Parts: sequence; C-alpha cells; structure tokens
Amino acid sequence: MKNISGESLNITEENIKAMQKLFPEAFEEGKIDFDVLKQLLGDFVDDEEERYSFKWNGKGKALRLSQTPSLGTLRPCKEESKNWDTTENLYIEGDNLEVLKLLQKSYYGKVKMIYIDPPYNTGGDFVYKDDFKDNIENYKRVTGQLDGEGHKIDTNTESNGRFHTDWLNMMYPRLRLARNLLSDDGVIFISIDDNEQENLKKICDEVFGADNFFSCVHWHRNYASANDSKTFANVIDYVLVYRKSNSFQRNLLPRTEKQNVLYKYDSNDGKGRWRSDNLSVRTYSASYDYSITNPKTGKIYNPPNGRCWITNKDTMKKWITEGRVYFGLKGDGAPQLKRYLSEVQDGVVPTSYWGYDDCGHNDEARKEVKVLFDNPPFDSPKPTRLIKQISHIATNKNSIILDFFSGSATTAHAVMQLNAEDNGNRKFIMVQLPEPTAENSEAAKAGYKNICEIGKERIRRAGEKIKAEAGEKAANLDIGFKVFKLDTSNLKKWNPQPEDIMLSLQESVDNFMPGRSELDVVYEILLKMGLPLTLPIEEREANGETVYVIGGGALMICLGENITLPIAEEIAKLHKEYDSELWQVVFRDTGFASDMDKTNIKETLKTYGLNEDAFLCL
Repeated sequence: MKNISGESLNITEENIKAMQKLFPEAFEEGKIDFDVLKQLLGDFVDDEEERYSFKWNGKGKALRLSQTPSLGTLRPCKEESKNWDTTENLYIEGDNLEVLKLLQKSYYGKVKMIYIDPPYNTGGDFVYKDDFKDNIENYKRVTGQLDGEGHKIDTNTESNGRFHTDWLNMMYPRLRLARNLLSDDGVIFISIDDNEQENLKKICDEVFGADNFFSCVHWHRNYASANDSKTFANVIDYVLVYRKSNSFQRNLLPRTEKQNVLYKYDSNDGKGRWRSDNLSVRTYSASYDYSITNPKTGKIYNPPNGRCWITNKDTMKKWITEGRVYFGLKGDGAPQLKRYLSEVQDGVVPTSYWGYDDCGHNDEARKEVKVLFDNPPFDSPKPTRLIKQISHIATNKNSIILDFFSGSATTAHAVMQLNAEDNGNRKFIMVQLPEPTAENSEAAKAGYKNICEIGKERIRRAGEKIKAEAGEKAANLDIGFKVFKLDTSNLKKWNPQPEDIMLSLQESVDNFMPGRSELDVVYEILLKMGLPLTLPIEEREANGETVYVIGGGALMICLGENITLPIAEEIAKLHKEYDSELWQVVFRDTGFASDMDKTNIKETLKTYGLNEDAFLCL
C-alpha cells in the first residue's frame, strides 16, 4: 500500500536520480562528492574564476523557485467550460509558475510546441513578485482572493532600480519549467521586442543550450510606420526560436499561389506548368564548361565568364531532346531551363523575415477580435496568421500546443482554425493569470472582470464561427475546452494548535479541505499520479458509493466516507467488466469503516489481481 504525495514533481530529486545513473561513482550515501564528479568530467569542468556568464541579482533564488515543488492543485470548473465530456483542450486560470509545476508529471516531455507572448517589459506591464515561501497564497492575495498587505499588483516602470532584474527573475524559472514539458522533438517560440530581446536570448541560451538556438525571426508587425518617432520608427518584433534537442525538424511552409504564379507556361507535354530558369551556376567546373547549339538557328552559346552550365554535356543533350531546355517563345533565343512546378519541393523553407502579407500585423489582429466582439476588450493581441505560421513549421496534426501567457487566447483561436483547414487534431493548453481589467477599459465596461474571462469568451465565439464557416468539413472539430483554476491542495496539512490539540485532532479526521468536491480531489489525484487532465472519467455506483473509473478501468477512485468490503467487491466486478490490463485503486485514507476493513479490503482486492503497490490511499 502506498500514499499519494501531495506535491508536484520534485525536479531536484529527478535531476539527482538522473545524475546518479550517469555518475554512480560520484555518490556516497546519497550525497554528491563534487571532487569525484570533477575528476569524472575531466576537461569539461570550467574552474576558471573569470569566465563568460550571465548573472543578475536574484538569479539563484529564481533557480531554487523553479525547483521547489508546488503544494497546489487545479480545480475543475465545469460551468465555465465547453463540451466538458468530449474536449481535449485545456484552459487554466492561475499563476503560470505554479501551473507549470503542477503540469510537470502529467505533461513531462509531451508538448510539441510552446508559443508565448510574455510581457515585453516596456514600463506598463502587469507584474508581481513571486513568493519563495508560499507562491499560491501570494497569488491569491494579488488576485484579490485573500486579504493581505504588501502584495500589490503594479507595473514595472523604468524608474525601478531593478527594472530588468525583476523581469529576468520572472522569466527564468518559468522557462526552466517549460523546457521540461517539451518533447525531445519539441520547440519553443517566444515573441519579444528590442527592450528585452538581448536578455531573453541570454537566458534561453542557458536554459535550452546555445546549440539549440534555431532562429531569431523578424516579424513586420505594423502595416504603417509611426511618423512621430524621435529615433527610428520601430516596425519589427522578434520571435526567438529554441528547440529542445536536435531531434526537432522544422516543416516546410505551404506554397502560396503568389509563389506558384511564376509557373505560367504549359507546353502540353503532360508535365504541367513551368517557368524558365537560369542554366548556369557560379560554382565552376571545367567539365561543365562547353558550348550549346540552338537546334533551330544553329547559334552557339557559352556560359557567362566565370560560370558553367548546371549539368554535364551528355545530360544537356538529353534535356534538349526531351524539350526540357527552352530557347524562347520562337525557339531562336538563348538556352534556359524549364523548371516544372510538379518537380519543385512541396513547400517553402521558412526564412527569418516574416512580412505582414504572410503573417498579418497588429491592426489585423485587432480587427479579428473586433469581428468577435463589437467593442474589442483586448488591446494588443497577436494575429492568428502569425500563430498558424508557427504551428505549420513546428507541429503535426496531433500535437499538443502550450501557451502559458495566453492573453486573449489567440493561440487557441489559431489552433482551431488550422485544425479546421487541414483536418488536424491538435490540442491546446492555455494558461493565464486572471489579471484584472482596468477600471475604465472597454473590457470592464463590457463586464469582463479579468483577462481570463476575455480569453474564454473568445474561444467560445471563435470556435462557433470557425465551425459554421467550415461546415461539414469541421464536423469533428474540437472547439471545446476544460477550465481549471489554481488553488491550494484539497488535502489538509497537519497543523496542530497547541492551545486546543483535541480540536486539531477532530479536524484531522476528515482530511479534505472544506468546500471541496470529490471531483476536485479526483483531478488532484490525476495530477499527482502524472495522468493527463483530459482522460475520460466515468462515474459508476458501488454499493451506494461513487466510483470514478478513469482510462477505461486503468484507475478507479472511491472517496466515500464509509468504505466497506461490499464496496471493494463491487469495484472488483467493475475491473472484470472493463478488463483493463492496468489496474490501480485509490481510496480516501480516512474513509474506511475501520482499520480491519482497510486490511480486509486490501487482501480481498489482491485475490482479484490487484498488486499491493496499486492499492493507494489519499
């Protein structure tokens, strides 16, 4: 029998276990001997006092913060969700630092692509400082869920002496946790501007490895430049791209009609449209330097000085016979190559410059929101075409896509749109802090109290619009999402009060927090066991108690307060009905009628094939 831990994945412990497998000689009684480790690493150890590194005030604390397990949970919110029973998409409200910690077990190495549009730190961004001791309590205070002093929501102004430092301390732990969620062939795209681009690249080099830098894309974000700039009019945003490892392979972008329009000729030879292309190349080879005779005029042509033809003499003769060499409309011109559209690469290699013709611009993004909302409640969305381009490059049709600064949920909108276009089944996970809307903003006037309310409503409206426009093609399109909200654990912590120990003992008889539902606890179990939050959950009855059957019978949870042997026998019957190869059972530790019942239930389930380690208590 095992008890389920109330913590999220302990990253420090996992790292130590991995190191112990690689360097067992460096461990003695569970501790690392750094002198031995240095000897094992040899020349790869840099012990110079002066070396290149990126440091700032608070970096060590930020690192420790990323490795501290979370004691929180994600509580399901069916009433704000859409298509709860069938959707595989997630919308999570909460501080993304804690949410990323809570997702570590369930989504470790499963996310194909991350896109984030974090605060650019331009002096008006919503920020609050993380709390090393209790970040969930801090989060609840700053979002108005708890009273408290000294935790105010504010903007990070340039007059702040820790202007860049505060931003780095916010980004660093979140990027470290995000990297764990990426699959080996995964990739992260991060939007940023000039203000923090240099610093962002330095921390990404550290977190992902400089060798995994993939590109710095320049996106032309503005349709028109500002004429009131005192320096240069800034029309560019950056998108930094880092892969998890060299297993990532980028996809080609779809060819556009604008690119194909050059292939305007058709010789009716069955090979389709073609365009003329140069027959010579700069890379000189003497064997490719020869004369070509026009078969109609007899005129002789040689390659330009310093160049040669694209192929050898025999192949060129074959191409002329086949009609692959073009001598002009009347056949009396210089030789050119027929480049057939059917033979070119099925797609386009992405470049590091993305114009607004291909990826949209800020004004287009605002208009997209205006189509969904009469008065746009969000000021600075990204265009869906930008996220679609990123998704084309980085994902396949079944990928999981994460955005933990989701804002108005453009990423969710783009994922649904792309799925409708290519019949994909990409899943999104949106994470957003419920940042309050400004008092006199259009969002507040429209009744939206925070950004999460805007994001959820945009997904609802965009999904219905996409499905209506796609018609039958989108019959199976997933436009739903399950809403979860960050909160403290559903399990009480043992916190005895010396002045009234009897009251403390009485309160500990029920180990669930007051006001929490069984479904709250079920999803906390999924998180702590490392199971996806989108697994189907069935509710069955066993001798008057509810049994939650998850993953086709692989996991059964009974949280009743009077668990007896007949209930265990009904659970065994359910196991036989589902006939699952895997079988784990979770009970409420304080729910057994007696210690004797607990022992008898465990032994009874063992006779039905349940392993002792699969008998779990919460």
